[in-house]
Amino acid sequence: MIDPSHKDLSRTRQCQLVGISRSSLYYRPVNDNSPKYQEDLDLMADIDRQFLEMPYLGSRRMAEVLRRQGWSVGRKRVARLMRLMGLEAIYRRPRTTEPHPEHRVYPYLLRGLTIDRPNQVWAADITYIPMPKGFLYMVAIMDWHSRKVLSWKLSNTMDADFCVEALKEALEIYGKPEIFNTDQGSQFTSLDFTGVLQDAGVRISMDGKGRCMDNVFVERLWRSLKYEDVYLKAYATGSEARAGIGAWIKTYNTRRPHQGLAYRTPDEVYWPGPPSSGLRCRSALQTAGLAA
Repeated sequence: MIDPSHKDLSRTRQCQLVGISRSSLYYRPVNDNSPKYQEDLDLMADIDRQFLEMPYLGSRRMAEVLRRQGWSVGRKRVARLMRLMGLEAIYRRPRTTEPHPEHRVYPYLLRGLTIDRPNQVWAADITYIPMPKGFLYMVAIMDWHSRKVLSWKLSNTMDADFCVEALKEALEIYGKPEIFNTDQGSQFTSLDFTGVLQDAGVRISMDGKGRCMDNVFVERLWRSLKYEDVYLKAYATGSEARAGIGAWIKTYNTRRPHQGLAYRTPDEVYWPGPPSSGLRCRSALQTAGLAA
């Protein structure tokens, strides 16, 4: 039904014409009851925990750490699973991620920039969410100044569609930032994603040489989310994960004080002053489904 080699219609457009999501195009059923598959899931969950503690581990050292914990694994297997999870060691190097060869890479715009107000810079990142019978990917869009999570989505594939959905939602609810910064992952360099930013008049910035720590705020979000929610609750289904993660993010934005924000919440920094004093604050929270 879908012809990947079609000269005139992209895969995304073909999926739209036949009424299916693009993610379903890449879905391949697996035997989730096989011992090998279950072992891979358990190993991926352990890799994820180790990576949160030591994000500088590459596949070679990650394999050694896992062997010390009793796993019988080689580097190639660990490298394959880390690629599947979207994990890559954090360290200073010329290129932190591999962009799609046909996608444009934008210059880095944050060097020497003082970020001191909401909607000045937004950032996005993707993480892996372990599930009992598989795994999901999660994207989050964050305001750098306030650390507020503006939008997020879950997906069973790493294509750009769910990232674009999260971006459009954030722009609709919160307006637009001056600059949007990401890594050079193919989801963020895709024409679908960058086109939305260009149409909104947002300047696009992408991490380059020596910028390995630019996503530190989002990385801290992932660590908190997983240790405070995902690992404790072990969601059984995607619907449970969406509901539970949504509740946690509501608490993160509205009730959880941050030491780096002088013990204010992200909402208090994003909207200075008492929440009751601003109709815009209340309206936007209701639109985002975060107001009580």
